[in-house]
Amino acid sequence: MTEDVDLLDDLLRLCAAAGAEPEVHHTLPDRRGGWERAPMVLVGDDAAPRCRGAARRRGVMLVGRDQDAPDVWRRAVEIGAEYVLRLPDSETWLVDQIANAAEGVGRPALTVGVIGGRGGAGASTLACALAVTAARTGHRTMLIDGDPLGGGIDVLLGGERAEGMRWPDFAHSKGRVGGGALEESLPALHGLRVLSWGRDDWVVIPPPAMQAVLAAARRLGGVVVVDLPRRVDEAVAEALAQLDLGLVVVPGELRAVAAAKRVASMAGMVLDDIRVVARGPYASGLDEQWVAQAMGLPLAGELPVEPGMPAEQDMGEPPGGSARGPLARFCSAFWDQAFAGEGAGGAAIGGAS
Repeated sequence: MTEDVDLLDDLLRLCAAAGAEPEVHHTLPDRRGGWERAPMVLVGDDAAPRCRGAARRRGVMLVGRDQDAPDVWRRAVEIGAEYVLRLPDSETWLVDQIANAAEGVGRPALTVGVIGGRGGAGASTLACALAVTAARTGHRTMLIDGDPLGGGIDVLLGGERAEGMRWPDFAHSKGRVGGGALEESLPALHGLRVLSWGRDDWVVIPPPAMQAVLAAARRLGGVVVVDLPRRVDEAVAEALAQLDLGLVVVPGELRAVAAAKRVASMAGMVLDDIRVVARGPYASGLDEQWVAQAMGLPLAGELPVEPGMPAEQDMGEPPGGSARGPLARFCSAFWDQAFAGEGAGGAAIGGAS
């Protein structure tokens, strides 16, 4: 709400950057419902006197361009503004707030990364199963393939030909990516959205693009599962920084444990909460407890063997697709405890042993 043409131009530009469509008024709307229903109200300095007497509500911000305007705080109190903003200094922060309001941001997604302790450990299989299980139980779910050399996680889901955008389409993303636009652009498979790699083009994802995409996915809420490579570069470090929990899949072999310790050590430079998912068969004298102790990390559980899974995948059934299978039961137990831990302040995420 403003009649200041220059200020209006600035605010329209910021709304466009945030992917929001504004409703512009010079005075209070004839019907007060617009004032009360809008997720955010931006009031220009010039319009503040015309807002006196409006219903008090959250999300009102007094915005101006004059750094030394007198009585600005008095006007803010009179209209019940939560913030007083000066442009251009507050532009970046304001764009984020506008986008959050437009997307209806609530609690960020519970975000879990899965890393293989060595090649062929089964990390991608577990990542797929976690995502499929979360979607089946009603959580808004996104599965993100963070491993460019993994062959494409959409293949495990039988969706390599599905319509939608892949990582090469986001390689040049900078700043903020809209969560809703991201979700709508991705292939929908088995009740979840999947961001995978292209079949033809080799592309390097810069750290800002990884950060922007993961941040957009988290803002949607629900669950985000990230399949990560064992090598931690700058882009992977950006992904690790946004995880709530990391799972390292470790086969029960001495060499696999030694390799996994190096992987966990690198990831642990960014992520505090890393847990072990042990996978049999085990070498003589080893079990899941031994593997976790040797890693020096908490045990999240033992990855179960699912007979017949290769044949099921050949028929288009994704990992964890059978709700009664041992892998799906493992994933269900994991999510039950993960969300219970989140509700208790995040003290006990994981522990699906």
